[in-house]
Amino acid sequence: MLTPKPISRLLAAALLLCAGAAFAKPYCGDLTNGFGPYDYREPPPDALHLVESAHYTEEVAAGVRGNTGTVGGDLDYTLRAFPNHVKALTTMATVAMRTKVTQLVGAKYPVECYFERAVRFKPDDGMAWAAYGQYVYKLGQEERAMPLLKKAAELVPDNPSVNYNLGIAYFRAKRYDLAVQHAKKAYQHNFPFDGLRNMLVNAGKWDGKVEPLPTGADNLDEEGTAETKEPAAAQ
Repeated sequence: MLTPKPISRLLAAALLLCAGAAFAKPYCGDLTNGFGPYDYREPPPDALHLVESAHYTEEVAAGVRGNTGTVGGDLDYTLRAFPNHVKALTTMATVAMRTKVTQLVGAKYPVECYFERAVRFKPDDGMAWAAYGQYVYKLGQEERAMPLLKKAAELVPDNPSVNYNLGIAYFRAKRYDLAVQHAKKAYQHNFPFDGLRNMLVNAGKWDGKVEPLPTGADNLDEEGTAETKEPAAAQ
């Protein structure tokens, strides 16, 4: 989930240096794979279980230790089999930021490549775009993140997590009307954290009230990007 406190500018600058290369498809590798690649949203029977039971265990997901080797190696295997595995993408980004590296030991590519591969593999996957946008945003590269977050909202316009994160980004950019618009959508769909609401109310940009969805409208509670903690600065 987005936070208004990016990691150190030094790390962001280092990652920015490799960003151009990360967007180059040959550099980020071909998507062909011995197992898969499969769509994480609609995995073949047993395929996801086979991969996750060996390469995306609880310890790998937490970034504690690898199961068959290094954390980076297990995440690499998972993301080559399921390029748009949003939880694995989020884990890779989290571990990289925590350890202040641009490429995990055992991973074949820099972190951003895995996001590029995800949206290249399934450009209609809004949650993959959302995860990509969050990663870039957390590097302190808000301008680069904005079109990625907007793309996610175009693809999954009623997803509460996507609207919340885009609302945070618009608030940071002082585009308060759009921040309110996406905040209302997030809370209409029962997003659980009041951080964005509080930010807008405290700034005098919104009264915090949300009109209920029309009767019969879908009230989505879609999974976000595997993060459940509210942004620190939005508390």
